[in-house]
Amino acid sequence: MTTTPRLRKFWTLLILLGGMVGSMFIAGQWAWQRSLQEENRSVQGQLALYGQALAQRIDRYRTLPEVLALDAQLRNALTHPLSAADGEQLNRKLEQANGASQSSTLTLLNRDGLAVAASNWRTATSNVGVDYSFRPYVQQALAQGRGSFYGIGVTTGEPGYFLSQAIHDDQGQTLGLVAIKIALQELEREWLQTTDIVLASDAHGVVFLASQDAWRYRLLEPLDDEERRELNATRQYADQPLRPLEVRVVEALDTGGRLVSVQAPALPGRVLWRTQPLPGTPWQLHLLHETHNSFADSRWAAAAGAGGWLALGLLVLFVRQRQRLSSLRQRSRQELETVLRQHAQELRTAQDGIVQAAQQAAQQTDTGLSRSLEHLPQGVVIIDADLNLVAWNSRYVQLFRFPADLMRVGQPIADLLRHNARRGLLGPGPVDEAIERRLAHLRSGTPHLHESAKGDGTVLEIRGNPLPEGGFVTSYADITSYKNAARELRSLADALEQRVADRTRDLDAARRDAEQANRSKTRFVAAAVHDLLQPLNAARMFTSLLRSHLPGDAERHAVDSIDGALAAQDAILNSLLDISRMESGQFDVHIHDVALGPLLQVLGHNFGVLAESQGLKLSCVPTRAVVRTDENLLRRILQNFVSNAIRYSRHGRIVVGCRRVGNDHLRIEVHDQGPGIPEALQHEIFEEFRRLDEGRADDRGAGLGLAIVERLGRLLGHEIGLRSQLGRGSVFWVCVPLGNPAAVQQAAAAPATTQQPADDAPLQGSSAWVIDDDGPTCAATQALLQRWGCTVPLAAGAPEALAAAQPGQAPQLVLLDVHLGAGLHGPEVFAQLCQRWGQTPAVILVTAERDATLRRQAAERGWGFLAKPVRAPALRALVSQTLLRLQQGTP
Repeated sequence: MTTTPRLRKFWTLLILLGGMVGSMFIAGQWAWQRSLQEENRSVQGQLALYGQALAQRIDRYRTLPEVLALDAQLRNALTHPLSAADGEQLNRKLEQANGASQSSTLTLLNRDGLAVAASNWRTATSNVGVDYSFRPYVQQALAQGRGSFYGIGVTTGEPGYFLSQAIHDDQGQTLGLVAIKIALQELEREWLQTTDIVLASDAHGVVFLASQDAWRYRLLEPLDDEERRELNATRQYADQPLRPLEVRVVEALDTGGRLVSVQAPALPGRVLWRTQPLPGTPWQLHLLHETHNSFADSRWAAAAGAGGWLALGLLVLFVRQRQRLSSLRQRSRQELETVLRQHAQELRTAQDGIVQAAQQAAQQTDTGLSRSLEHLPQGVVIIDADLNLVAWNSRYVQLFRFPADLMRVGQPIADLLRHNARRGLLGPGPVDEAIERRLAHLRSGTPHLHESAKGDGTVLEIRGNPLPEGGFVTSYADITSYKNAARELRSLADALEQRVADRTRDLDAARRDAEQANRSKTRFVAAAVHDLLQPLNAARMFTSLLRSHLPGDAERHAVDSIDGALAAQDAILNSLLDISRMESGQFDVHIHDVALGPLLQVLGHNFGVLAESQGLKLSCVPTRAVVRTDENLLRRILQNFVSNAIRYSRHGRIVVGCRRVGNDHLRIEVHDQGPGIPEALQHEIFEEFRRLDEGRADDRGAGLGLAIVERLGRLLGHEIGLRSQLGRGSVFWVCVPLGNPAAVQQAAAAPATTQQPADDAPLQGSSAWVIDDDGPTCAATQALLQRWGCTVPLAAGAPEALAAAQPGQAPQLVLLDVHLGAGLHGPEVFAQLCQRWGQTPAVILVTAERDATLRRQAAERGWGFLAKPVRAPALRALVSQTLLRLQQGTP
């Protein structure tokens, strides 16, 4: 029995430690692989940039030999021997053609490979007069018309990349060639700016470019005899020793990289090796990246895994302990109740026996010490009707330690009471009153039951019953152990209740802290998004302004790409702002009856063109249903479903339709024929920043759309769901309650649309002020308005505007921000400006605040409203409409 708790503790500890080790290993390996893949993708992107920089550097000089090969002076120089003056003239011409660049050398060679002129003719290592016929770029140009070769210069001893172009006469005969040598050492110096090791190797596996000297002229693979003969014949690397690179492949990654250990040159730990061919050349670029970050992520993940497992284990142990304590308390209560029942039964049995024994003892005893009472565990005393002793047992004498001369048949019970009083057993107060009170109780013959505690801690249960023919029998049971057990159980119950109360109080405090942290996080996100939207607004307006100043389609395409990237960033920030507003309870909801048919029709028109551009067909099934919802929020949910269907579908159809659910609900479904969603991920995709990898590479999204959809569904009380099969497609749906068709039919007719101006006529000659605390936003807005023909006398902050305001000189329009810094509020500043002008111009609020209350207040004042970042077409349209209303005299 003693080994069972020990074994239980041993197995518990073993499970905790084993699970912790296993969790550390699994979490560490998962984080290692995940981080390694992320770094591999990052390294691949860096390698592509290095390759692009190398290719651009070569392309910068590639056309120069081709242009010089067409020069008549160079062709004539190769047809006859040159005089000293002609040679100097050619040298100067090549020097001038080469320009001020110190990274290239131009050389003119005849058909025998002899250099007749060079741009470095002034230096001690001039190429003029040197025979280069053994070089491959000379042989290639003479045989094939052009050539290329990387090697160490024979004359200068400096490495470089040679490009050559043959020079032909009018009959097509080869007269010679012109060659350019491009020095790439500057590129190596640029590679030094990164902590990674960047290498370039040729077709033989020789590293000829390296960001660190120890790696240059290393062999990635051993050379065979033929390759060595070729290198010696061309003198490609002169006398440089080609040392082997000692590398051991530890692991080959699925995404193309390798995890290697490098012994020579020595590198600590394991590094990530990524290789990429350079298009148009037999070269390969290599990048070696340290894996310290992945290792650190693995350690942190292992620690988190261990912590999570220990937390789970402690939680399980805590729950088990609570269950054990609850079970122990319940068992103790049951045992206590059983003991009480048994004790009561024993007392009743003993009482009956006492009464019977007392009757017998009263009839038979002469000495008072009755043998019939000796077997009882209680102390028993019997008195007659005159309150004198008749019989007792030895247990009674032991409990009160009466002297032998006091215990005699016929002794008045009052003498025994007086003896106990002298020892303080009758409690405080006058002794005679206490004795008389007890004697009166015995005379009355009233049964009694009570407990009495002695000075030594003994607790007695005292039961008294009258005898049928007069007299009284009293029993004294020692219940000290029972009272101690009850006291301990009561203390244990109180301790458990106190622990429960403490845990409840701690949980309430933790809940309040979490709610406070969530509110702080929500306020921070809203403030951060507001601040980020300010420069983003200026950037989008500058790109809109830039597009009109670019003449070429390629430049406009680049600007459109920049604007698209800014728009994507805008969408992410707006999504984050929406999430923060929903979490803080600031998202306004307007529930009313909505006709679903027009909403789906607009949805089909808006997304139909986009679907066709991706080779898809979007169909919206007509419906006359009326639902009760917030029209704008339901539109956002369906737009997100449809845009996701377009993003993840490669071919086929996308269908939007409705199904009735019971008698009072309608389910709006979006069907696609995309790749499907694994069942394990169908709940995760509704979390923030969760997205699948099957989307289009150029339109992956940020992973916030479905998270917002899930929150909007909870906000509206609409159930959101999906069903999907891998390889067959998915169905996203939202379930909405049906509305009252009569309420939609009685709604007011659609408001008349304001005629859009066909040109910039309202803007021409108008005046406007731009008041914003962000300098770039002021500059961009001013430039746009001026390009549209509007005069902008002021584009600055609130203090400058208040200083510049003069009576009677108000502009026609004010573009006003809400938060103007230094505690200034836009509408309050505008009121001060109106007092100084004595006039009230039109206003358009341009702000990053998206509060519905602010928008409603602007509408009540007749002001326009634009949310940052502002799109130039939207700004142009609203400004034109506002000025047109002013010209027409309408409010």
